[in-house]
Amino acid sequence: MRYHTFVTDYDGTIAENERVSKATIDALSRLKATGRKLILVTGRELDQLQTVFPEYGIFDIIVAENGALIYNSASKKVILLGTRPPQTFIKLLQDKNIPVSVGQVIVATWEPYQEVVLEAIKSFGLEYQLIFNKGAIMILPPGINKATGLHAALIELNLSEHNTVAVGDAENDNALLEAAECAVAVNNALPLLKENADWVTNNSRGAGVVELIDQLIADDLLLLDKKLSRHFLPLGEKAAGIPFTISPYGNNILLAGTSGCGKTTFTAAFVEQLILKQYQFCLIDPEGDYQDLPGALTIGDGSQPPLTDHVIKVLTQTSENAIVCFLAIPLGERPAHFKRLLTELVKLRDSTGHPHFIIIDEAHHLLPKDDREIVSALPEHLTNIMAITTKPALLSHAFLQRINLVIAMGECPEQTMGSFSGITSSAIKFPDNLIYQRNFALVWQKEQKLSFTITGNIPAKLLMRHKRKYASGDMYANSFYFTGPNHKLHLKANNLMVFIQMATGVDDDTWLYHLHRHDYSNWFRNSIKDPQLSDYSKVIENAGNDPGSSRRHIFKLIMNTYTSPA
Repeated sequence: MRYHTFVTDYDGTIAENERVSKATIDALSRLKATGRKLILVTGRELDQLQTVFPEYGIFDIIVAENGALIYNSASKKVILLGTRPPQTFIKLLQDKNIPVSVGQVIVATWEPYQEVVLEAIKSFGLEYQLIFNKGAIMILPPGINKATGLHAALIELNLSEHNTVAVGDAENDNALLEAAECAVAVNNALPLLKENADWVTNNSRGAGVVELIDQLIADDLLLLDKKLSRHFLPLGEKAAGIPFTISPYGNNILLAGTSGCGKTTFTAAFVEQLILKQYQFCLIDPEGDYQDLPGALTIGDGSQPPLTDHVIKVLTQTSENAIVCFLAIPLGERPAHFKRLLTELVKLRDSTGHPHFIIIDEAHHLLPKDDREIVSALPEHLTNIMAITTKPALLSHAFLQRINLVIAMGECPEQTMGSFSGITSSAIKFPDNLIYQRNFALVWQKEQKLSFTITGNIPAKLLMRHKRKYASGDMYANSFYFTGPNHKLHLKANNLMVFIQMATGVDDDTWLYHLHRHDYSNWFRNSIKDPQLSDYSKVIENAGNDPGSSRRHIFKLIMNTYTSPA
């Protein structure tokens, strides 16, 4: 289920002439029975609303006073998001014979008194704002509107705007509809609201809301997905600079290619987009490659395995992303540990809609082809998974059948794509004259047979932080070991700066032993995951037997790319 929360305005939306019809209440009851949460967002004061709408308890949360007051129907708890203007200000308006209604935060009046109200605000030195609603004037603290009220209500429920559909009709609903993943206007809405909405109902007021509810129950608004392109996630560019974007919902992605081909960079760019658009993610990190990424809390490290309860507790808060490090878990135990975690992630997703993406690095360690039980933890309806691997053939074949988007990278992406095609019996055609380029990927989507090429995005801040991990962090199992020709040494370099320090001190025979074996370029490609550094280093490795010159050149390559943080 994509939309776990239904949000509606009151006057002019579910209500006509201040009242809600039985047909609309019955539709709300049907929707509530599906397990969705209902939130009412209105400019009215709470006691006014409860008088004209005695069935208000059908809503889990009421956001009243145009976002300034949150009321929980079950607990009766009231949260105020601002303070009312001083009584002297209200008295001034009353003394000027301006009709006012005073709530717990809001002060309301009517047009055409806006100029007098603005003068009063100015004379008192207040920062209050005016919000208009079909002739009504609402005086509120700065920054408070229906969107901020909705956000506070969703925090109370541990839900996200990305799993919300909202419907309204008037000026003050603009902010509300902009905040929701799917914005709907009833047919009687103001022209600008209808213009900005993702969908306009055929019917007006309550009948339009019933129309929306029926469609929501029928297909979770699947018919509107292509209209929600403002939420689509950019993955790169097609030919001629045409952006390649995907829907944030409904894709199971396979990212495959040889070590060092750029999968980590591609993943970092994808994660950067999720953070930018505030889609929550859980990234399973078996090798400790993503521990320093900003915008996420890392759980577990090289010595301490992650606790499933801790992961779920973090992800219950929609503002947190999680990197779950499996490095301390023995390789053979990782599938079972992952299955337990995945079972809990599915429960959380089913009840709240988030985390919005589950990203599985080194997925062949966690979803191995020989593990038949792991698929039982992956219900058919589960989507929004990205699995990253070196070879599709190493993954659970039952899981591969659920993939609808493949991104193949490396020098022979058509071979990677062909492997997937053979396993899943998917008919995939390749473009003519396929030429490998750096940061290049071959893409296939299930709804079309012909694959196409893209140039992947380059992450900005995330990539630098990721590089700094290799420069001065702890790479644990991916560390480099100086052993020498007779394996008399066992010197661990757990990052690039330590590598330079140790390489400076080891004897020439040890340095040349690893140089001639191409151990440096292989480490840069497979563990540092920097193909460019690897390629340049391989040239140096092939150049000769001068230990001093080769040291200096490789050190210079490292220092030009990786900078230790101050």
